[in-house]
Amino acid sequence: MYTNIVTEIDLGVGIITLNRPERHNAFDDALIAELSHAIDSMADDPAVRVLVISSTGKSFCAGADLNWMKRAAGYGEDENLRDSRALAGMLRRLAQCPKPTIARVQGPAYGGGVGLVACCDIAIATFDAQFSLTEVKLGIIPAVISPHVIAAIGERYARRYMLTAERFSAAEAYRIGLLHEMVTDETALDEALGEIIDALLKNGPRALAECKQLISAVAWKPLSDEVVEDTAQRITRLRASDEGREGMTAFLEKRKPNWIAQG
Repeated sequence: MYTNIVTEIDLGVGIITLNRPERHNAFDDALIAELSHAIDSMADDPAVRVLVISSTGKSFCAGADLNWMKRAAGYGEDENLRDSRALAGMLRRLAQCPKPTIARVQGPAYGGGVGLVACCDIAIATFDAQFSLTEVKLGIIPAVISPHVIAAIGERYARRYMLTAERFSAAEAYRIGLLHEMVTDETALDEALGEIIDALLKNGPRALAECKQLISAVAWKPLSDEVVEDTAQRITRLRASDEGREGMTAFLEKRKPNWIAQG
């Protein structure tokens, strides 16, 4: 079905793996289209409770593919706008996916690759991963990834790294908020990934989706009457839901809720 990615679903975990190692998993129009389709498919599949974005080869994602950039150099405004909207749409799908998303970063992420990491709810990487927002070196700007990157690292660090296009380490990415965890190697990466997945699968599927919506609704907003009322409405709705009742009942009865695999 796909030529640039590999997808699998196992025990509630959907995995989308960028599979262009010879091109350092760089974006082109075909890869972006396949990612968009796969993200939508995983988001709609009730068998998927957590979504992992990973890559094969040495690089996580090197940004824009050079051959794609060469073609784009000859595009008119309409064609460039079409490509930009496609990338922006894919990133928005990932950022707004109702399932928890995890970036498994085993190597360098540049340009749009940083955007892919920033779109995920949780990001973990090996110590030797490197990052760079390289667009200004090419005379362009990190436009469509900017909402996601700034949400992850804040305006102040975005000013430095978007303007300088410096490479920065996994340790720096962790310090500024792009990463949540660093590990020594890919074996440790998979162990850390497994621990995060196990924690997520213990939580109510609807509660996770609603919690993601809550964060988006509340983040960066002043504590107004509207925000207070909105949060009260949200918890009231969840308490009255089947999942909320099951979770509370299971807690009081000292048993596992029905969304956790028994055994």
